[in-house]
Amino acid sequence: MSEDFYQILDVPREATQAEIKKGYRRQAVKYHPDKNPDNPEAAERFKEISEAYEVLSNEQKRQIYDRYGKEAALGGGAAGHGGGAHFSSMEEAMRTFMGAFGGGGDFGFDSFFGGGAGGGGQSRARKGASKKVGLEISFLEAVQGVEKELRITNNVNCSACDGRGAASASGISQCSRCNGAGQVVESRGFFSMSMTCPQCNGEGQVIKDPCPKCRGRGATAEKQTVKVKIPAGVDNGMRLRMAGYGDAGQNGGPPGDLYVYVQVQEHEYFHRDGDDIIVELPVTFVEATLGCKKEIPSLDGNQCRITIPEGTQPGKVFRVRGSGVPDLHSGRKGDMLVQVMIEVPTRLTEEQKEILRSFGGTETEENYPKKKGFFERLKSFFVG
Repeated sequence: MSEDFYQILDVPREATQAEIKKGYRRQAVKYHPDKNPDNPEAAERFKEISEAYEVLSNEQKRQIYDRYGKEAALGGGAAGHGGGAHFSSMEEAMRTFMGAFGGGGDFGFDSFFGGGAGGGGQSRARKGASKKVGLEISFLEAVQGVEKELRITNNVNCSACDGRGAASASGISQCSRCNGAGQVVESRGFFSMSMTCPQCNGEGQVIKDPCPKCRGRGATAEKQTVKVKIPAGVDNGMRLRMAGYGDAGQNGGPPGDLYVYVQVQEHEYFHRDGDDIIVELPVTFVEATLGCKKEIPSLDGNQCRITIPEGTQPGKVFRVRGSGVPDLHSGRKGDMLVQVMIEVPTRLTEEQKEILRSFGGTETEENYPKKKGFFERLKSFFVG
């Protein structure tokens, strides 16, 4: 036994016409061929839904269906009542669909197909195109924040025609092919497809008398100066969005956006790791051995005093808290990490060499615990 029409539309038997129409719209959208390409089961279901709606939306056919069943309502059953035929093709189902979605209400035919313009030759509003530009800044500018000026070229509404594209209001007419809808429906065998009207490119209207200044485009190119505020803490490769700084919208639509891609130059001494700053501090062999004090310039221009203790080893890292990069969201600064790099002296004089030889003669294993431990472990590795 075939499924009941009320079950197909998922409505109760006592449903009002408004409820039947709502149920049909819900099911038709779900199983529409455009949303289920290459799915014959969905296409067959779509025809069943349209068939059920064709009967239940007509009170006379509905009474026949309730009393005598499907065949009678569709014109093929006992009781001999007329009133329609089985839905044998997708074209018939599509006609029902267009009838249910084409007339007013809160969910029109054009909204289902992606926002085709309404009738009357009124083209729908469109957001302007967004732009993207690259901006190179210095390392310190990224850390401290900076304001830059950019020169960009945007499409702005034509001042001569106020963005209409036509020399006058009478120079615009409704598209004759889509009747102002901006969409056309074409049947291709088993399926019917909605597509942008090729005659008006989805605008729903055509320009008969183009504006001489913009040549019918409704917009002209204009160079603009834009101030970009780079926040402190921005990092290389980050993108800043400036809403409304793109091309002008069409038919009253909002302008597009401007996306600024930041490129940060490398610094000669400072390197970034997240919100921390790494700086390599060269010290002499004597300074690392006997200890010393060093002053290092920080990112804010102040001097940081670092104490290098006696016997500091290469690669030792000292942390200066709060002297790093501010976090973009909280503003809290990271740290500066000072890494000690011991520089071995070169081009020694004979006197210096003699002093080092004399010093080397006084050295013991206790002066080099890592060296002693290394050879002891290496020896045990081969012996063991």
